[in-house]
Amino acid sequence: MPVFRNKWTPLFLSNFLGVFNDNFVKNCIIFIAVGWSMPRWMTQSQLISLVSASLIVPYLFLSPWAGRLAVIYSKKKVFRVCKLLEIPVLLLACVAFYFQWVMVAVFTVLIMGILSCMYSPSKYSLIRDIGGEEGVSFGSGVFEMMAFLGILTGTVAASIVSDIYNSWLVFGLFIGLAVLGYLVTSSIKAKELPENKEGVGTLNPIRFLIESYRFARSHSNVNSAVFGASAFWLIGGILQMNLVIHCKHVYQASNTTTGLVMACAAIGIATGCWAAGRISGKEVKKGLILIGIGGMSILFFILTYFHPVLWLFVFCVFSVAFLGGLFQIPCLSMLQNANLGRKLGDMIGYLNLITFVFVLLGTFLFSLTTYFTSENSFAVFGVILATCLLVTFYFLKKSPEYWIETKKMLTPNP
Repeated sequence: MPVFRNKWTPLFLSNFLGVFNDNFVKNCIIFIAVGWSMPRWMTQSQLISLVSASLIVPYLFLSPWAGRLAVIYSKKKVFRVCKLLEIPVLLLACVAFYFQWVMVAVFTVLIMGILSCMYSPSKYSLIRDIGGEEGVSFGSGVFEMMAFLGILTGTVAASIVSDIYNSWLVFGLFIGLAVLGYLVTSSIKAKELPENKEGVGTLNPIRFLIESYRFARSHSNVNSAVFGASAFWLIGGILQMNLVIHCKHVYQASNTTTGLVMACAAIGIATGCWAAGRISGKEVKKGLILIGIGGMSILFFILTYFHPVLWLFVFCVFSVAFLGGLFQIPCLSMLQNANLGRKLGDMIGYLNLITFVFVLLGTFLFSLTTYFTSENSFAVFGVILATCLLVTFYFLKKSPEYWIETKKMLTPNP
């Protein structure tokens, strides 16, 4: 008798556990390791930056490798092997926490980032293998929802554990979650296309980027999907950084209050992803793209030029995040629905690489804006507004179908 009756459950749960584990370990180090004896050259801020970077830097260099794995090997096997390797990595993390070795703890986060990068294309490609063409919107919506819930709960759990710190509790959670993640991943059932060991592309990140762009250009909506999904992370990254400054300077909010505002944003994205999946059903609703980015533009206009009271500001942040979820899911669904066969793995590797570039661009825009405006958070909201308008213009210029689909969705049925 199968453990999971719903075909989606193992994939959704494995995604949640993987994202939860990454963020739980990362934030345990941030909250707990800052009290350890650190190298002279390392400050607490540098530790936080180093740990955060360790999870995302592998995507810059290893995305071509990860995409190739999803093309030439069984995606279930790639996913399962990487989850198995997480168990000894987290055993090493336990050793680092026991002896309070900061650099070893950071190293374990780097290895977890590498493993997450290596199975990411395989993991995302399984959405279509499990749900078929009709299931990509629903699957992508719930899949992303589980990811954001994993980020939220992993961060909150780490903060709670750090306040009641017990080393054996942390060790038990590290190993228990790793083993559970492997067992759940091993139960995934999917009908994969035959492995393709011919015609594999380059592993050079720059050449991979160029070749992937050219390949995507020959398939309708693929580059639009990649750029749209990456723009979502650019906008979200700037918003997350700006919330810390805005809540502190404008509302004189405590760290706890700021954390709750950021939690509302995470819940908003998760809810928007779920809603987009439910609204789309068995189709890809391209009209949600302009509804999402257009609604975000209106709200960022309000946040740029007005100063709402705190509760209304929190509502605006939640609404922006919700609309971001509506925008993100049809972009991911278009990529899943592009009939790329085994090349879907390469395209998700391409998406991961572009997303990393966009996240770096967002960090640069945030740093540049705050530097020249003396940390004026309203100016940062203005930069996000301009970005949203550029994304809106991109989709309107790319094809009239986005506007046509939007009008259909907004026009009441007679």
